[in-house]
Amino acid sequence: MIQIIPAIDIIGGRCVRLSQGDYDRMSVYSSSPVEMARSFVDAGFNRIHMVDLDGAKASSPRNLATLEQVAALPGAQIEWGGGLKSEEALREVFNAGASYAVVGSLAAKQPDLMGTWIEEFGADKMVLGADVRGGKISVNGWKEDMDLDISDLITHLRRYGLTQVISTEISRDGMFSGTDVPLYKRLMAEFPDVVFTASGGIGSLQDILDLEEAGVPRVIVGKALYEGKITLEQLKNLA
Repeated sequence: MIQIIPAIDIIGGRCVRLSQGDYDRMSVYSSSPVEMARSFVDAGFNRIHMVDLDGAKASSPRNLATLEQVAALPGAQIEWGGGLKSEEALREVFNAGASYAVVGSLAAKQPDLMGTWIEEFGADKMVLGADVRGGKISVNGWKEDMDLDISDLITHLRRYGLTQVISTEISRDGMFSGTDVPLYKRLMAEFPDVVFTASGGIGSLQDILDLEEAGVPRVIVGKALYEGKITLEQLKNLA
């Protein structure tokens, strides 16, 4: 059974979602990320994907107080990303209660530094956030496309023990157009020892079922929940 991970993106202390990572195409859904997270945990979804979009812009965490409050919810396991570009930032988010840290841009630009963090903090806590456009890595809030294939980056980090990857196909993010199932099937065939999380494009329960049929172990569900295209009750029944 595929693991469903609800998403919460934060700007200015509010729950928001972007379309294709564009800050100018932002929808605000709630003034309380804590209450949103509580609703997910109460529904049985303990692992929550949270992105500090303020931190991503500032290149350092900006919503640690919110992280502390959400992580204090009984049973909550938070995977936190956004602005994690130093060891100090990593320690701050773990001290604030994050169970997992998602590192994207820095991992692509300084893979050996990411590798040392995997060794230091543990592969069970460090997650590669590999955002792609046409199979190539994109960084810095999806504003810069690198000439780096996702497979090459994973291959490099596997030497350090990487076991968890979240991959978002940018062109599909927030568009309800379905996920890039062939991408995940290819990656799982290349790296059978890596646990992949699909992200971007979920618009219906069928999209989740398609991933499950392909064998993808985890999926992040965000905007489809907030827009009512999928309900928490439906996800509970599916799980």
